[in-house]
Parts: sequence; C-alpha cells; structure tokens
Amino acid sequence: MKFSPLIFSLFFLIFLKTKAQEEITYPIFKNQPINFNGELASDPEAFSLQNGRIIYKKVKVPNFPKGTDVKIKLTLRSNGDRWDKSGSCFVVKDLDELSIISISKNKTEFPKQSSVFEKFKGVKSTAFYKPVVELLRFMTPFGVGFYSNEKGKYRKPVYIPSWEKQVVWEQDISQLKSLVSNTFYIGVWVDSWTAEGYEVDVDLIYSNRPRKTLKVQSLVNTIAYVDGQALPDFFVKGPLEHDFEFDKNAKNVKLYFTTTGHGGHEGGDEFIKIRNSLFVDNQLVLDTIPWRDDCASFRRFNPTSGVWLKKDSASYIDFEAKAYKIKEIEERIASSDLSRSNWCPGSSVKPFVVDLGDLKAGEHTMQILIPATAAYDDKLNHWLVSAYITY
Repeated sequence: MKFSPLIFSLFFLIFLKTKAQEEITYPIFKNQPINFNGELASDPEAFSLQNGRIIYKKVKVPNFPKGTDVKIKLTLRSNGDRWDKSGSCFVVKDLDELSIISISKNKTEFPKQSSVFEKFKGVKSTAFYKPVVELLRFMTPFGVGFYSNEKGKYRKPVYIPSWEKQVVWEQDISQLKSLVSNTFYIGVWVDSWTAEGYEVDVDLIYSNRPRKTLKVQSLVNTIAYVDGQALPDFFVKGPLEHDFEFDKNAKNVKLYFTTTGHGGHEGGDEFIKIRNSLFVDNQLVLDTIPWRDDCASFRRFNPTSGVWLKKDSASYIDFEAKAYKIKEIEERIASSDLSRSNWCPGSSVKPFVVDLGDLKAGEHTMQILIPATAAYDDKLNHWLVSAYITY
C-alpha cells in the first residue's frame, strides 16, 4: 500500500501533536522524612525548616506557553508516627519575596497587617507578604506503612484483606499552573511532634495539553507553619475579614476555599457540625457545613487507630435453620471511622470553588464566618482555612 505525500504529512502532523501532548511527570521528593527533631531530608537539593516539620525544594519545569493541565500526586508513609496529623503541600513562587520560608530562614517578622487580633500573625496577604497557596491539604492516617504488619493484626476488621502500605493522593491543580511553571519552590508541612514522623513522595504531572493560564492571588491561610504563630482559634471571637484588590477589571473570578475543623476531643470542633459562611463585598457567596461521613471507607489506611467495642444486634444467616436470625454481638469501632469536620484520617481535602463572575478594578472585601468553639486547656479547637482567587 502506498501513501500520497499529503496523507503522509497529515499522519506526521498528528504524530507530532500527540508527542507534544504527552504527559510529563516531574518527581519532586522521594522517600523524604518529615518529623520533629528527627532524621533530616537526605535529598541534597531539599531543605528542612521548623525542626524538620517542613521540607522544601527549588523546582524547575518548562513554561508551557500554551498552558497545560497539572496534577499533584503525594504519597505518604508513617516512619513510626502513630497519629492522624494535618498536612499541607504548598507553593512559593519567589524566595526573594516575603513568605513563610523567608521568615523561617531569616527570622524576620510577619507584617503587622497580616495579623488577626494582633496575636495571630501571617494569616492575611499584604502588599509585601503573601500567605502560601496550598496545592494539597491532607490528613495523615493512623500509622500507615510502619504499622501495616503484625503490629496491627488484632485491630484489622474482617472486611479488610490487608493494611495498605501507604496512602496516595492525586488532585487537579490546573488553575495554579502560573505558580507551578518555570522556577518555583514546593514545600510540605506535617504537624508531627515525633522524631519518627513520616516520609513523603511528591510528583507534579503535566498533560502538555493547551489550556488557558489563569492569574492567581493569595488571600488568607491560617495554618501555623512558622514557630511562634498562634493556634488559629480566633473564629470564636468573630469573622476573619480581609480586603483585596485588582489593578484592572477581573473576569471569571473564582474563589478557592479550603477548610477543616480540629481539636476539642469528643464534642469539639473536629466532631461537631459547624456552618462556614463566606461573604464577598457583603454578599453571601458560600454557606455550607463542611463534613465527612465516609471515614469508615479509609479504614484500611489506619492500623493504629484506637478501637473499642460496642454491643449491637445483628441480623445474620443461620445455615442450619436456613433463615435469618438476630443475635447480640460486639462490633469493633475505630476512631478513624468517626465523621469529622471536612476530613477523615487518610483523606485529602478538596477546596470549595465559588464562581464570583466578573469583578471591577479596585478594593473588595471578604469575610469568613465560623461560629467556632473556644480552645481551653487541652481542648485545642481551631480551624485551618486557606483561600485564594483565580481570574
């Protein structure tokens, strides 16, 4: 069979276009420890901060001038930490700008304008400081990997064939392409207080498929990444208020809002339903109760979750009687099964996305209202929220 030059050229163009759109994966971290005063990062290009609770690294990838889809993939294994902890993978575009990294390294101060009620520093963006943008919020499971063996044998429910060796999260972050192209810095923070801690892998995956690149503006972030930042329990005192502005009219503005409630033990903000309300220019744009009631589906990642027994009546098949019967049993319940304020041990946390339409140039206001519970003694009620806009 012979092909005409025209057909051959068409096939060749299709081949080039397919090659141009092949998915590209950039490994960022591999088997890197995150802990408190434990083993430091072994990657010579990675750096540790805050006694090892943050690792970060300079990353170089192409510009993708025609745009691209982007996914982040983060894999986590316990290195001996038994507990469920908050985690955050974030991006810093330029270390020359004031950020949590430059403040941690140089021991400089957060701008006063970034504070909430003076005590809670580094929460809000200012002219010279931008809170980091989260690429992925996640919650470590109880002991995945390190305890996924005989140590967890008697805690494993019958419906799980085996404990998972690690947990893997993937999330589309295409809206943040402008922050994760060319040169930038990626960091991972885990709220571990053990020397054993965790180890993580991070990959960025680019589709190389053309798509529009958006502008991104960081607004707020209440996570205490830096030593000296206070527990963000201020929502009990009133809303988080912040002003932001555009130099020019902004089209197709979207607000990305990530929220999780923590602490307080039984009856605290981690375990009770609390409404989150967002206002932009005094208009209610999001009114939701962030809640996860599917946490039992993550049981296979949680070998060291606390377990207790509860009596229950169960219907079962009696093969001799060839009929259903009911008997009293003791059911195994794990802490990781319990519903929580927008997270489960072993889950990632997707942002709420609010379409704000077109906004005029100039100043705008945002309020985040969460009628939270006060923190006191060891009942550390608090909310980790972050927000940014794209346009």
